[in-house]
Amino acid sequence: MPQLQFCLLRKSRQPTTRIRGETFFQKGQRNSNQLSIVLLAGNCLVKSLPERIFRKLLKSFNRCEIPACGLLNQLEYEARTGRTCKPPPQSSRRKNFEFEPLSTTALILEDRPSNLPAKSVEEALRHRQEYDEMVAEAKKREIKDAYKRKKIMKERFKQEENIASAMVIWINEILPNWEVMRSTRRVRELWWQGLPPSVRGKVWSLAVGNELNITPELYEIFLSRAKERWKSFSETSSENDAEGVSVADREASLELIKLDISRTFPSLYIFQKGGPYHDVLHSILGAYTCYRPDVGYVQGMSFIAAVLILNLEEADAFIAFANLLNKPCQLAFFRVDHNMMLKYFATFEVFFEENLSKLFLHFKSYSLTPDIYLIDWIFTLYSKSLPLDLACRVWDVFCRDGEEFLFRTGLGILRLYEDILLQMDFIHIAQFLTKLPEDITSEKLFSCIAAIQMQNSTKKWTQVFASVMKDIKEGDKNNSPALKS
Repeated sequence: MPQLQFCLLRKSRQPTTRIRGETFFQKGQRNSNQLSIVLLAGNCLVKSLPERIFRKLLKSFNRCEIPACGLLNQLEYEARTGRTCKPPPQSSRRKNFEFEPLSTTALILEDRPSNLPAKSVEEALRHRQEYDEMVAEAKKREIKDAYKRKKIMKERFKQEENIASAMVIWINEILPNWEVMRSTRRVRELWWQGLPPSVRGKVWSLAVGNELNITPELYEIFLSRAKERWKSFSETSSENDAEGVSVADREASLELIKLDISRTFPSLYIFQKGGPYHDVLHSILGAYTCYRPDVGYVQGMSFIAAVLILNLEEADAFIAFANLLNKPCQLAFFRVDHNMMLKYFATFEVFFEENLSKLFLHFKSYSLTPDIYLIDWIFTLYSKSLPLDLACRVWDVFCRDGEEFLFRTGLGILRLYEDILLQMDFIHIAQFLTKLPEDITSEKLFSCIAAIQMQNSTKKWTQVFASVMKDIKEGDKNNSPALKS
């Protein structure tokens, strides 16, 4: 587990959170005097958290004796914990070089041990020349890296300025007139660029809607039922289930929830046991299994719920979660409706062949079907497959365009890596698409997504999907035993 570091921030404006150098999301608007905490896992700036979570985490850190003096100054850390930070031992390495090399680079300049023949003058001069060349190369790399860091910082500042200006537009113009402006060209273009972190949760809630008419009170009712079941299952397994689902299935579902939570965004360390959002995630998933016993818990749900938790309050996250999983595409996948899933795959292949015919034929030659890679992408809405900040931007446009964009994103990923995939065989393609490269950027991916045309012979996604549905139904009729007899 990498060292976790904390710092206290008082900000006059709403803080921006970053992951892997990209602008990320945060929950709601913060009061200008609110005390926030920024959690870092290794080099990864994860999330602004409220003061209450900071104090909880600080206590747990003190118990685990994990040093937290990286960002807090030493005196403040010592005052908080009563422990002192020992300075690192002084290195005994030589310091008489113009450039302090890494590792054993400078050993080439050292004299040989007394029991070995001494270096000749020519050899010593050659070693000095080789060392100078290594130092010059290291300095070049350092200058190059510094230039790259400067460029990244410049792009980051520009991105933050764009987000700040977009946030003003969303808060002052779009959200107060949501129904009127949501479908306008200006809003759709602004939406495509990514939602500002401060309004992301609100826009997602409005876009997903609440067709199920779930209220916070209803969530509390199902959460209470879930807690009762957890308690009863821990005491006995002989209880009869009122919804017609066996006790064994329910227990298996509850155990699966516990297991999946521990594997949800493990690098963030906030959903695992003892983390600030572990209980919230457990509550939402448990309440959903009681609300929809016909669906229950399916692997992948924890990632969707976790992303919503990071952007919405607990009750609002549950409402959005239940409504999102009630959409036709998600319902088909989470209920494992094979017939409907095959229709989605067939529709996807129509646009796959239309946009990436060469790669489509390559996949066909290996009998590589969409279910091998699409299932994991759709089940988690790309939140497991893509970097979290990039996945959230995919969610932004998914909330705008619906299920079509999920499959368009899949085609965008295939287009982005088309040249690489064309050089691979079945096994390597499956492995590559199961675990995508971590250095994928939003600019490159969305450029490829924009190049994907979701139109086939003047037919759009919904029309092609309807045609596939019709063809399959007619095929079922023609193959029915009644007609054959």
